[in-house]
Amino acid sequence: MTANRLVLSGTVCKTPLRKVSPSGIPHCQFVLEHRSVQQEAGLDRQAWCRMPVIISGHAHSAITQSITVGTILTVQGFISCHQAKNGLNKVVLHAEQIELIDSGD
Repeated sequence: MTANRLVLSGTVCKTPLRKVSPSGIPHCQFVLEHRSVQQEAGLDRQAWCRMPVIISGHAHSAITQSITVGTILTVQGFISCHQAKNGLNKVVLHAEQIELIDSGD
């Protein structure tokens, strides 16, 4: 097995979409916006991205109900490629753990 782990913190910037699959599995999809200053080659660099996130399963239902636009989170999981409706591929973070930092209220 090869490594595929990502930890990303940021702010939820799009309204979460909650749905249940035909097999009864709850899914919550949202977009996390990350902004930070990172060191590269001894210099400060602005880092910014918007990452689609999906978290699935009954074990995460309680925390996903508290996620709204403005919520600050740290998400841990793996990345995978999803094909969008327009046929373009996009990288999605499949969350396995979510830590609520600030509810944004």
